[in-house]
Amino acid sequence: MTKFLYPYRFELFLLTQVSILFGSLFVPNIWFENWISPILFIVNIAVGLVFFLNKKATFIFLSTLLIIIGLLSIESMFGNTDMRLYSFARLTCFFLFYAIVTLEIIKQVARAKTISRNLIFGLISGYIALGFIAFFMFLTINIIEPNSFSGIQTDLNDTAELNDKLMYFSYVTLLTIGYGEILPISDLAQKGAIMVALVGQFYVVILTAIVVGKYVNQQNN
Repeated sequence: MTKFLYPYRFELFLLTQVSILFGSLFVPNIWFENWISPILFIVNIAVGLVFFLNKKATFIFLSTLLIIIGLLSIESMFGNTDMRLYSFARLTCFFLFYAIVTLEIIKQVARAKTISRNLIFGLISGYIALGFIAFFMFLTINIIEPNSFSGIQTDLNDTAELNDKLMYFSYVTLLTIGYGEILPISDLAQKGAIMVALVGQFYVVILTAIVVGKYVNQQNN
């Protein structure tokens, strides 16, 4: 089954990413946040594992990260775990997972010899994945230094608004739009915002240029 999915890994990863980002436009938000979004994240993570079918060591490492996330989730629901410590550990695992998957996507796109529709989907999904990484990073920063962002409710017991706003802020920063209604006010948050904006620009300038150059050469041959 997984080998059958491998040729469609870019399309499936992109589809689940878009569903996570924009699903609430078509489904009542309370249903989407409580039920649909967690399922979509699970599917997105499962597709992320497909990228490493030929890399057993990395596959095992990522699978271990997911097991740790599951154990932390169970402990937080039934144990006496410090909520901040639990959240920090879980978000760190998510950050590592998406960072490794995104790097693999970038490597596969950059090393491709021919430019196909599948590869274009990979290019897009890699850029969207950068936003996910930024999202988990900003959530982690807000745990390390509470109230790192102005214009956001930061109650850890009611994380729905925090998640929505920081997901929005992540992509606004990645795209260098900067409307200004949410501001990074701690030093750590400000440095994180600069890094996200720089990485986003490097991705667009360098990786997109590589793909376009290969496409032009492909058309000329």
